[in-house]
Amino acid sequence: MTRFIHDQFAKQYLTELLTPYGQVETSKDITAEVRQIDVLFIPSPQSENIERLGILGQMARNYAIFEPFRNAVTKSEIRSCMGKLFDIHAEIERQSNRNNTRINEAELPRLWIFSPTASEELLASFNTTVDEENWCQGIYFLGEGLKTVIIAIHQLPNTPETLFLRILGKGKVQRQAVEELEALSKDTPSLSHIIQLVNDLIAVLSARQRQTEDIDKDDQELIMKLSQMYQQQLEELKEQAIQEGRQEGRQEGRQEGRQEGEKSLIIRQLNRRIGEIELSLIQQIQSLSIEQLEELGEALLDFTAVTDLETWLQSIN
Repeated sequence: MTRFIHDQFAKQYLTELLTPYGQVETSKDITAEVRQIDVLFIPSPQSENIERLGILGQMARNYAIFEPFRNAVTKSEIRSCMGKLFDIHAEIERQSNRNNTRINEAELPRLWIFSPTASEELLASFNTTVDEENWCQGIYFLGEGLKTVIIAIHQLPNTPETLFLRILGKGKVQRQAVEELEALSKDTPSLSHIIQLVNDLIAVLSARQRQTEDIDKDDQELIMKLSQMYQQQLEELKEQAIQEGRQEGRQEGRQEGRQEGEKSLIIRQLNRRIGEIELSLIQQIQSLSIEQLEELGEALLDFTAVTDLETWLQSIN
């Protein structure tokens, strides 16, 4: 289950980062059999500012396939990923034959496998090499004809250029990257959607933790860190909403300004999590007290559908 949670987060995370720079397709079916590629990326002809993604942006300058793994990748999983890569190559070649065009080898997609760690024995078994001139440590290339690269995320240097890759790591590496992303997002409004994905990850992992004890120590510590981030962001949004309420000319005093700020924040959070909510539900939310609004702010972390909100509102009545 944790592997599935990580897969979903990684797909949404990479999609959010790469969409401004090209075409992103997740869970792409392979026609040879029922298999899927996690993330397939086709860059736009003019991908401006992609360097802001650091090493990930360098990877995304060309047609790419991204396969992220929560736990250390195995030889079998690497071979499976390569099989999907070669199916895509074959599909491109068939299309080229139908159009009577030639394939430029450099235009074929490259496979990037993200793994928290990769043992020396595993890397040696695939005869990997490093390119210290053009890439940092932790990035291992298979033979050029195989067009496959293994990224050992925990071996990457702690630099701004590797931040967006280290978010996909595990344990202390991931927690440190989350802290760096939090600091960066304060000066970079475009990262708000990424922070929202991280907040969603809190909800999913927290729900998983309540339902079962089958969650590892790394994820428990990550929940604690992300929860701290979320609470801090919530307080900042509350204060911002209060200030906006004051600027709009509300004269009823601090208490009403705070209440209006709470309402605005809660409605925005609900719209992000479960989609646009109906006017009747908005009216019910606007009638809540400060204490009830704060309770709803905590409860909505577990909401996955409008029915959850409706049930909660019924329970307080």
